[in-house]
Amino acid sequence: MALDYKLMGERLKKARINKGYTQEKLAEIMKVSVAYISRIETGNTHINLKRLNTLCLALDTTESYILEGTSDESSTYLTSEIDSILKDCSASDKELIYQIANIIKSKNNK
Repeated sequence: MALDYKLMGERLKKARINKGYTQEKLAEIMKVSVAYISRIETGNTHINLKRLNTLCLALDTTESYILEGTSDESSTYLTSEIDSILKDCSASDKELIYQIANIIKSKNNK
């Protein structure tokens, strides 16, 4: 999977705005230049994982949201991944997975 830095930048910008930060405020928190924040948000620079982690912590978001657009709080979290696994399962395997999922769900609802 190739990283789409433009899309990542859009998600970071959205997270920054949702947090109520200006680029200046985020740059101050991150101890970087405003120009660097701008380049990240426009996808005009690559970002390493350590810096991504620090940004995510500052913006109260997750790396999975920034990288893939998914969040464990989303109702569609892992849906396509689960569908992909189920596609290759036999009917008896699907039944077993269903039973296990129901056990986990009922345990978590207690």
